[in-house]
Amino acid sequence: MNSAPKQEFRLTAVAVGMTGASGAQYGLRLIESLVAADREVLVMLTKTAQVVLGSETDCKVPGRTAEATRFLTQYTRARDGQLRVLGEEEWTSPVASGSGSPLTMVVCPCSMATLSAIAYGASENLLERAADVVLKESGKLIIVPRETPFSAIHLENMLKLARMGCVILPANPGFYNRPTRVEELVDFIVARVLDQIGIANELMPRWGLAPPLER
Repeated sequence: MNSAPKQEFRLTAVAVGMTGASGAQYGLRLIESLVAADREVLVMLTKTAQVVLGSETDCKVPGRTAEATRFLTQYTRARDGQLRVLGEEEWTSPVASGSGSPLTMVVCPCSMATLSAIAYGASENLLERAADVVLKESGKLIIVPRETPFSAIHLENMLKLARMGCVILPANPGFYNRPTRVEELVDFIVARVLDQIGIANELMPRWGLAPPLER
């Protein structure tokens, strides 16, 4: 009787990891969109991610997990218990084990250091361990790298992860919908992530479905 809720959680919840790569807006908007889609969200922020959040946005996430959970719950308008922030060494959390971890995880944005650690199974913090668990459980791991240019090392690591079944979804927004605001560029990438998860959304015009552009 007790296995049903856990199984439902594993199938519908989404783990989101944010690292110190530039592009904190992508991660925040993704969490906000997952909450709006009524998904349970487990958030992992590296220490560098918190620094980047503070420098790139007005979102000053507290360092302590309980306070961070309350802050992001209010920020995203999540219902009570829908969102939880996990500490970097919270090894008793669901994401640390294949028996409880969600089968879907997004690292957005993903630094090259974290990408390398995931590719080689370092598991030195909870975010890296969570990604390792999703891979070993044949779940859906989506990585949104935010770096340019890519070195041969970066490309080799991405190829290695892609061959493991990981989705590599660089933060490269399109311009065919003629965006006029930064928010539209962010939504373009978040929409593609949601598509990969199978969550319906209307964050961006679909190719071939939008009105023809005037020339």
